[in-house]
Amino acid sequence: MNAGFEVLGTTVLWTDLIGNILALATVVFAIRRSLWTWPVQLSASVLLLAASVDAGLTGNALKQVLFGVLAVYGWVRWKSQGEELAVRPATYGERLFLAGTVVVGTALVGWFFFVTGLSWGAHAPLPEGYFLVAADAYIFVGSAVATWAQGRALTDFWLVWIAVDLVGVPLAFRSGLVVSGAVYAVFFVLVLTGFVNWRKQWQQKEAVAV
Repeated sequence: MNAGFEVLGTTVLWTDLIGNILALATVVFAIRRSLWTWPVQLSASVLLLAASVDAGLTGNALKQVLFGVLAVYGWVRWKSQGEELAVRPATYGERLFLAGTVVVGTALVGWFFFVTGLSWGAHAPLPEGYFLVAADAYIFVGSAVATWAQGRALTDFWLVWIAVDLVGVPLAFRSGLVVSGAVYAVFFVLVLTGFVNWRKQWQQKEAVAV
């Protein structure tokens, strides 16, 4: 599972490279609101799971498992809406739920990661270990919340991804997942594009309805 190649003295895992290429494709399909978003994401999750296990990123590995489950959920939800996916902003209550889930979920998952030693950050010297575990938990919970909101076609899921990327980029580079770090940076641009695109689609629909 750890097969790869060297780039400037750094080992790049094939699973990390191909998985992230598919992950990028997932975002492109999501921007276009294509049903292909989900099977491609499922494939990316399998490969990135293998890469995360090799890198010792327990939180990221568990995230990929959850992604696989949520990909099936999103696939079923989007397919039930037919060819034209109806996107919309989250309600005030839904936004409170999303934000609250990220905050509470990060605290609970972070505590679990730390006491069980599942996160690689739990073995780092303190106080750095606290930060690394919290970052690992935040990425796990934030990614799950974003994917769930994506499955419900909420435009706000793009904003959650932006918040996740702000932590995911430096953490991936620090963990030696060079490709993942670079892809996170590209994600940031694509996510901004996706948010603008989905908002525009919703506004056009609202204008027609009026």
